[in-house]
Amino acid sequence: MLSLLYVILSGIALPVGGIQMQYLWRNQLGDVYSLGLGSAACLGAAAATMSGWCSLTVGSFICTLVCTLICFFVTLKVSTRNLITFGILFGTFIGSLGTIVVTNAPTPELMKKYYLWGAANFNLEGVTTWDIIFSLVLFAVGIGAALYCARDLTRHNRGDIELSNIYKAVSLLMIMFLVTSAVSICGPIGFISLGVPNLSRIICKSDDIRKHYLISSAMGVGLLLVTWLIVRYVNFGIYLPISATMAILALPLMAIPFFRKGGK
Repeated sequence: MLSLLYVILSGIALPVGGIQMQYLWRNQLGDVYSLGLGSAACLGAAAATMSGWCSLTVGSFICTLVCTLICFFVTLKVSTRNLITFGILFGTFIGSLGTIVVTNAPTPELMKKYYLWGAANFNLEGVTTWDIIFSLVLFAVGIGAALYCARDLTRHNRGDIELSNIYKAVSLLMIMFLVTSAVSICGPIGFISLGVPNLSRIICKSDDIRKHYLISSAMGVGLLLVTWLIVRYVNFGIYLPISATMAILALPLMAIPFFRKGGK
């Protein structure tokens, strides 16, 4: 039941966070991992796994929070375009640190434990009751903030208003709470936070972000649920990572509307 709960939670949290990033940046390439949040989660999980200083979930959250706070202060000082460039470079730096930590794992078992988390298998190995409670609180705060900011984000994306840097920075922090509620428990799940919001915007031409919250969440949960069932019950006797399997399954879904619209 907990695995199913986090399939649903992840299917909501990641697309909602992704569409918020796209509206904040007014850019369809906006993604929750663009500022290095995914790399930070992996670094924290790797450090926690290899050292044993805290649970994998707590390590992932702490490192992601530190990364977000750095981006928070950078957001106060730079333009959106420069923030995207900074995020790509910063994410590469964080990812490199994570690679160094993992390749120096004390034992092969610890390295395997980390990579299984990173493959997002939803087995929730080593996750405690407090980890679950903490992630649900983060999810509630993140969703509440997304709904509260919906009107301003829609108007900002239209160009009706310009959000202040402090507003963007706080929004980024709330997005981090939402995304980390899933990632710290299940591992980073690619595609769903970028591909699903874009698919929603192709299907529904409305620029009201609240509609995309609903559409993206429905598609995210559906896609992740189908992937989870395939990985769990139709795996051909091999280990299938959730992220990789979902990206393969979702490619035709992304291709159909693009080709139907003539690539426009």
